[in-house]
Amino acid sequence: MELHKREYIEEAAGAVRQHASIVPQVALITGSGLAELADEAINATPIPYGDIPHFPQSTVAGHPGELVVGELENVPVVIQRGRVHFYEGYSMQQITFPIRVMQALGAETLIVTNAAGGLNPAFSAGDIMAIRDHLNLTGHNPLRGPNDPELGPRFPLMAGAYSPRLRQLARDVARELGVELQSGVYAGLAGPTFETPAELRFLQMMGADAVGMSTTPEVTVARHGGMQVLGFSIVGNMALPDEIEAAVEAQAGEGEAEEVHDEVLEAGQRAVPRLQAIIRGVLRNYAR
Repeated sequence: MELHKREYIEEAAGAVRQHASIVPQVALITGSGLAELADEAINATPIPYGDIPHFPQSTVAGHPGELVVGELENVPVVIQRGRVHFYEGYSMQQITFPIRVMQALGAETLIVTNAAGGLNPAFSAGDIMAIRDHLNLTGHNPLRGPNDPELGPRFPLMAGAYSPRLRQLARDVARELGVELQSGVYAGLAGPTFETPAELRFLQMMGADAVGMSTTPEVTVARHGGMQVLGFSIVGNMALPDEIEAAVEAQAGEGEAEEVHDEVLEAGQRAVPRLQAIIRGVLRNYAR
């Protein structure tokens, strides 16, 4: 499946409806370390990806593979508990297929989360960043190919992709909770390699505050379909080129890449309660 064919979307959505009767208003994608958000949903129905026709299967640690339909803060939601990535070998159309299905189920808003490397020296590992804008540097676009006008326009506008109203609501909630919420630009790369110091410097020059390997394709498809989007990055580690070069010069031990991924998951776990509280606060005020 290379294109988002409506018959595939409806077949997948129909399979979900056979398991769950709740019609979601909000879709959530949980990134590394955040899948437990779905555990807090009430009246929840978990549906393994394998039970949904055409759904891609997640292969990355920290990304369980199930769709959860339920309620959070009295808002009907559908939660993608674990995403798939371009670097796993899927096409851009495959990794964004769940967005089409969640919208077909009724979701009008997407809340997307990810774990990212911090490029802004003012950030620290464990910070939460509300995504203000993004750079799609994957070299690919999930809308490439014939366009179905019933799914969205041929040339969708990406200015204001991250809803100013929802970002302001998130800031208000964070302030009430006493949680510091950063704001910045997310750079999405294809992965799976971590960036070289030269690449990190280039990203900083381009205005990126955080870098990761997801999100931009999903947001592109969500906006193509007319969904509102609110995005968060957990700064799992600081990706500052000078510090990385210094570590290399000091001949850091082998296995460093695995240690970085573990560090991302650990920082995500520390930030999970704060981000969960912000998301729940946003949902409480969602209809106001």
